[in-house]
Amino acid sequence: MPVLERETIIPAPRDEVFAFFENPRNLEKLTPKAMDFSIREIDDLPVKPGFRIAYTIKWLFLPIRWVTIFEEYDPPRGFTDVQAKGPYRLWRHEHSFEDLGDRTLMRDRVQYELPFGILGSIAHRLIVARQLKHIFDYRARRIRKLFAESGTPAA
Repeated sequence: MPVLERETIIPAPRDEVFAFFENPRNLEKLTPKAMDFSIREIDDLPVKPGFRIAYTIKWLFLPIRWVTIFEEYDPPRGFTDVQAKGPYRLWRHEHSFEDLGDRTLMRDRVQYELPFGILGSIAHRLIVARQLKHIFDYRARRIRKLFAESGTPAA
């Protein structure tokens, strides 16, 4: 099963960083515009285990419906969300936040698996792995920019 791991140093204290990331409405700020991220349904805040968000993204101009559920929630240390419905056979995204004083080390660990057996494996090698890298590279740049510009972006 493929695993994507990423570390990002964010120029803000952990509590502020966690407050930004625990709010699913901020996903739009971290998603490439071409993916046309749009929330369809969202549970009432605050986030807790079982919290659900339904959204649509575009991939190769096709709308894809995705439902995410927060499985684990441990403020301000981290949370885990899983795909309940969407394009992957399995998607589990662990977010952890390490306190570095006035900065935060954010770690992302995504375990994922595509459907369609060997065809999914081929698609992963040819397209998906590269696209995920692009999405997470974009996300890291946006995070650093958002926090550098205003200290803490509005949650």
